[in-house]
Amino acid sequence: MSKLALLGGSKSVEKRNDAMFHWPIVNQEMRDAVMKVLEDGSMSGIEITQEFEQKFAEWSGVKYALACPNGTDALREAMFAVGVGMNSELICPSVTYWASCMPAIGLGARVVFADIEPDTLCLDPKSFEAHVTPRTKAVVVVHYLAHPADMDPIMEIARRHGIKVIEDVSHAHGALYKGRKVGTFGDVAACSMMSGKSFAVGEAGMLYTNDRNVYEKAITFGHYERIHTVENHLPLPEGVGYLPWGGCKHRTNQMCSALGLCQLKKYDAETAEIHAAMSYFTDQLARIPGLYRHYPSKWKNSTKGGWYCPHMFYDTSKFGGLSLQRFCEALRAEGVDDTWAGCNTPLHRSTLFSKVDIFGGLGRPTANLFDDSDAREQSGSLPISERVNNVLFALPSFKHDWREEIDQYLAAYVKVAENYQELLPGDNHRDEVQGLFFAF
Repeated sequence: MSKLALLGGSKSVEKRNDAMFHWPIVNQEMRDAVMKVLEDGSMSGIEITQEFEQKFAEWSGVKYALACPNGTDALREAMFAVGVGMNSELICPSVTYWASCMPAIGLGARVVFADIEPDTLCLDPKSFEAHVTPRTKAVVVVHYLAHPADMDPIMEIARRHGIKVIEDVSHAHGALYKGRKVGTFGDVAACSMMSGKSFAVGEAGMLYTNDRNVYEKAITFGHYERIHTVENHLPLPEGVGYLPWGGCKHRTNQMCSALGLCQLKKYDAETAEIHAAMSYFTDQLARIPGLYRHYPSKWKNSTKGGWYCPHMFYDTSKFGGLSLQRFCEALRAEGVDDTWAGCNTPLHRSTLFSKVDIFGGLGRPTANLFDDSDAREQSGSLPISERVNNVLFALPSFKHDWREEIDQYLAAYVKVAENYQELLPGDNHRDEVQGLFFAF
């Protein structure tokens, strides 16, 4: 009988320890904070939220922060605040969550997709510049899977072309790029704080910036109860009153803000332990020929932020052409539940951006709102985005540096790697891409 569990052997991880993966880590201070908001009946107030904003801005290293109900709303406000709107274009990497770009459509802008770098998985500066047109108003830079984007060349290109930079930090709270926190390089940053993110407060988002005008324009979009605070800085047209310009109410539930204040006290310590656990785990995995880390080691003083949704690279050529799907199937049989092939599906391939008249009445796809040109042609072929799901796989996300637990998972990977030849006969998912498309 084979040693592999998929072929009849015993599991490497006999029983999953849920405490190893539970997130966020809840303490009594968090429970008390939520109960106080409930008992005070202040769920829809803003005083706790304003305190959270101030302390989050201080932690991030910026002047201003504005809490929103979720990360999508924060990104929409950021786009509005830097001028994304009718007859403009927003450039975004194709491999990301849809919220990184889709709010632009509701503002009347067109989304143009750019490629990603094969090692960082973040926006490729060269592809970004190649997609700039006279209509380009802003670019969204996603620090994808907790990995910082290469901000220096991106900022140089953006400044040279007069393009605003929005940093999407939803995957990378606290990550460092060359010693400086991501989210502090562009004109404005936005992030999600839903329960699955590294900085988790239940369901919320945050916009943050050093630009007072950007901050105040974001207020006008969806924070009607605060519009009176912008009059001395951002003149409002006479007679508009305190109506939200975006027709949205972006007041955050104060239970989430109370949780955020608690999280700020312990986030750095908790993510330091996550970093120790995941660094140990991925360092050991990288000893297996054909497995490679996704980590910002090419820059000094650069780190992942919370290791959100950790992934690793897989080279099929080192496993006799064994497909990534079959490799992950064998790992799941060993008890590694949290592993699968690929990451986000490239957005530029979705027909929503090329064939659908989203709001009706346009007579052509919404993405082609300026003219009859095909939006797909403007994005063009994005070779890395189109192939990345063949070489990338998800890892377990350890929240504690418990080495005995981690070693069980390591044993599963070693077992599958050492016995991969037994998996070849039953492999019905041979990838088109044999081997990596870049060298480590």
